[in-house]
Amino acid sequence: MGEDRRIGTGWWRGAVLVALATATLATACGGGDPESGTAAEDGVQPVSVYIGRHYGIEPVFEEFTAATGIPVVFTTGKDAELRERIEVEGANTQADVYLAADAGNLQLAADEGLLAPVDSPVLAEAVPERVRAADGSWYALSLRNRTIITSTDRVPEADVPTSYEALGDPRWKGRLCLRPSTSAYTQSLVSSLIASRGEDGAREVVDSWVANEPTYIDSDEDMIEAVSAGQCDVAVINHYYVPRTVAEDGPIPVRLTWPTEPPGVHQNVSGAGVTANAANPEGARKLLEWLATDGQRSFADVNYEFPANPTVQPREELLAFGPYTVDPVAVREFGPLQAQAVRLLDAAGYQ
Repeated sequence: MGEDRRIGTGWWRGAVLVALATATLATACGGGDPESGTAAEDGVQPVSVYIGRHYGIEPVFEEFTAATGIPVVFTTGKDAELRERIEVEGANTQADVYLAADAGNLQLAADEGLLAPVDSPVLAEAVPERVRAADGSWYALSLRNRTIITSTDRVPEADVPTSYEALGDPRWKGRLCLRPSTSAYTQSLVSSLIASRGEDGAREVVDSWVANEPTYIDSDEDMIEAVSAGQCDVAVINHYYVPRTVAEDGPIPVRLTWPTEPPGVHQNVSGAGVTANAANPEGARKLLEWLATDGQRSFADVNYEFPANPTVQPREELLAFGPYTVDPVAVREFGPLQAQAVRLLDAAGYQ
């Protein structure tokens, strides 16, 4: 279920489109109505955000409101569902900003005409070219590495896989956990394999994974639990789940390793763009600029992600994992390759 919340005006209300099989919840204690597009009591028009990356986002938006006086209304949900909602709502969309946790969905939204290019010197300077849309329709705000974890109890350091291809080594048969083919993370990972290795090379990698009879688990948190409990010995997850789990639960018998063989670590993003039918495009632009600069550390740190802005230092917990080399493929290429990636996964028998 999606959830709408107003930051900085003292109330929250939830609403999601019935067409997306959700219901409407509402509780009001003052302030304007995001459904009707009215302004807040202080006369400042809020920014409405549809957001797929919502871990700890409330304090970040509160910080933006304190710094700028601009309230934020946000609706949480899955990236693809929110993208579809913007398309269905059309000119009447409530969203000023689409903030997703996957570059593939961001680029698909841009290709579908749902995002408006933003000509912002601030964003152009803060966000590297590799992690933004070519036309400025969306910009990365934080970076998330899809990497390898292994059991410290059952996998010796010398046996740790050093590439995504190495997960297809027969030694991992029956010992491998992966996200299913429906996961945007899986689709973007395979899209990056296609971009860097070609379709035939990517198919060889996926075939080798399937040959190892992986256990498909549709949750990175559950995969950490599975490795800890001995259900599998090696898995692929977003990096931030490890330090987040350690912070919440203490030490775990799980080792995080960056792929060191070329082309390097598959990096995805949390990023955002201004919607083509935004009611408050100026406020939306200000939010994106703030998140990429003054609010960059808050946005990245709250979920143990790497800052997209290279002038901002990552959390110490992330630096402790050591340096890594990133696959140089521009993340905007993931979206156009997703349909091809899905067909490849299906043809390989990847579940």
